[in-house]
Amino acid sequence: MKLHLTDGFNFLSKLTPLRAFNALQVISSYIVAKVTGKAVHWGYPLSISLEPTTSCNLRCPECPSGLRSFTRPTGMLQDELFKSTIDQLHKRLLYLIFYFQGEPYLHKSFLELVKYASGKGIYTATSTNAHYLDDDTARKTVESGLDRLIVSIDGTTQETYAAYRIGGKLDKVLEGARNVLKWKKELKSKTPHVMFQFLVVKPNEHQLQDVQQLAQELGVDEVVFKTAQIYDYELGSPLIPTIDYYSRYKNNGDGSYVIKNKLLNHCWKMWHSCVITWDGLVVPCCFDKDAEYRLGDLKSNSFRQVWRGPKYGSFRQTLLGSRSEIEMCRNCTEGTKVWA
Repeated sequence: MKLHLTDGFNFLSKLTPLRAFNALQVISSYIVAKVTGKAVHWGYPLSISLEPTTSCNLRCPECPSGLRSFTRPTGMLQDELFKSTIDQLHKRLLYLIFYFQGEPYLHKSFLELVKYASGKGIYTATSTNAHYLDDDTARKTVESGLDRLIVSIDGTTQETYAAYRIGGKLDKVLEGARNVLKWKKELKSKTPHVMFQFLVVKPNEHQLQDVQQLAQELGVDEVVFKTAQIYDYELGSPLIPTIDYYSRYKNNGDGSYVIKNKLLNHCWKMWHSCVITWDGLVVPCCFDKDAEYRLGDLKSNSFRQVWRGPKYGSFRQTLLGSRSEIEMCRNCTEGTKVWA
């Protein structure tokens, strides 16, 4: 509990008067948009996801990076594009999710860019498969000022881990986590808040208690369980868990499945956040993994021009009218709750 409070206070310490005012603008415009059906927006994003790279060392079965199935190009974020984006947004931006697709630590300047954003007082978070957290990189991670490190650990034995994290080695994940925790202690740093993220699928659903025990033994700050998005879920999948609480999909009893939640005509994500790909494309959210819904390009326009532009306004308006018209939204189980 103390560790959660430490992370919470750290997050709140980033809240300047201008960021608080921006949050008020975003929340109030979202409420007005829901009530009136008009896509008004008075603020700027509270958080953004920025993609360091689409490259990855693993081949996870429900991930475009893992499947090598992107139609968009694979590449690395340019330092100048990152710094320009942060420079435009940092006064109002509260939270940088510095990952999208791919493995962030494959980007050679990744930790230098984390340090740049941290220097602007932004809460920084990333997610990693932890295969590149050797002793030196672990120390630099702590020194970068990274606020949250999410370590994907989808099994407590090599067999269950590799059932989803194809090509991965659990011992490398644990070694990487130990290295970061060691340097966090040696450098007397309160950051990063180290989290184990456990993607619950059928092959590993029997290890929920095991991963909590493992995290406690290592000194990991928090364990979070994540439900899996399955692309072709209609006829079932060997990855859909039997524990109903951790499944996004409902078994109809005849071998067919449907998404549990209702597809409501509003989405908090469209007001408080966005995703920027490694090559500067602005897309609505993390469900648009292949950047199909391109709302702007930061290589040719400022963020303000994109965020306030006609494409963004039209997309939000379509969503408020009939979310089911947007193909990406049909397999979405998020967006209707207000959280940052």
